[in-house]
Amino acid sequence: MVFDFVRTNEQQSMIETIEALIPAFKEREHNLSKLNSYPKENIEDLKNIFYHSLTLPKEFGGAGGDLYTLVLGQEQIAKGSGATSLSIGWHGGSLLEFSEKRNWNPEVVSWLAEKIRAGALINTAATEKGAGSPTRGALPMTTATEKNGKWTISGEKSYTSLAPLIDYFFVTATIKETEEVATFVIPQDTEGVSIKETWDSVGMRGTASHDLVLENVEIPKNYLVKKHDAENKSAAPGWLLHIPACYIGIAAAARDEAVSFAADYEPASLGEPIGSLSTVQQQIGEMDIELLSARQVLYHTALAYDEALEKDEVKNLLQSAKVKVTNAAIDIVDRAMRIVGPQAMSESSLMQRYYNDVRMGLHNPPMEDMVKKSFGDKAVKHP
Repeated sequence: MVFDFVRTNEQQSMIETIEALIPAFKEREHNLSKLNSYPKENIEDLKNIFYHSLTLPKEFGGAGGDLYTLVLGQEQIAKGSGATSLSIGWHGGSLLEFSEKRNWNPEVVSWLAEKIRAGALINTAATEKGAGSPTRGALPMTTATEKNGKWTISGEKSYTSLAPLIDYFFVTATIKETEEVATFVIPQDTEGVSIKETWDSVGMRGTASHDLVLENVEIPKNYLVKKHDAENKSAAPGWLLHIPACYIGIAAAARDEAVSFAADYEPASLGEPIGSLSTVQQQIGEMDIELLSARQVLYHTALAYDEALEKDEVKNLLQSAKVKVTNAAIDIVDRAMRIVGPQAMSESSLMQRYYNDVRMGLHNPPMEDMVKKSFGDKAVKHP
């Protein structure tokens, strides 16, 4: 694209390093169409450039990256592999939240931060089948019971992205004795932990968002990461901006694919590339305007969040950005598909992967209906 949102030399270096990985990511994309696949090689490539520690605080050996930097990285990765971007985004986002709030149990931080610096991956397992989305207020049916200086955790979590590669699961559970909700860290190799391969979505298949099964899993008492409270629930989760960053990156890749096709495809009946047609040029122009507008919203929001002294003041920006940018990404991919034509739906085409993957943004938090209701409610109550 013609406009660059990079602000620092460090960010530029990161972008160039990730850019060098994109050809390999694209070459491996067809493997992620298979059931139970996941981007193991892509994740290893990202670890090799220390992307896994991008948002880990500097005092723990990380780069201490802010939200703006995370968004830049996530968008760039998604140009090569949407599933890889979304998967690693949950890890990076969780670390960014910790960096800002420092709300983990210090006893957990004392050993886990070093594991992460060395390459361990984390992800939060919160959603449960039948309970509804945690973003809609659903309380976990997974339970935690304290006895003899240990916690026993039992339950089943769904949509656990990158499940086969996660080293430490951050599991939300209800403490039986007090009915408090808390997050516990559970190493993947703990007895009673297993992965049920249930993820068969045609979109973002490569995220391997399987079910996490916990059967009487025993962990030390000090593996309680944090307890949840009303303040936690109302706080603006800026790190979730990694979600629209991923989807607009997919849209940018689809745009580039369509432009390359328009420049090269020359039907015999036309005698020149279809990119010479004013109708195709207009479609490309519409894509570029929408892409640039969406990226402006995304990066303005990320910068506003980083600079805000009170993060909740930009909560509306965060919510509206997710809705606006994700819907723009879907529209851009649709336009790109029209330019390429029916071959865009070929199994061997990257375009069909973009088409399926980008639509998954509708089902990532915050949910569009909740955002619109929130805006409408505020407008009516405070006209």
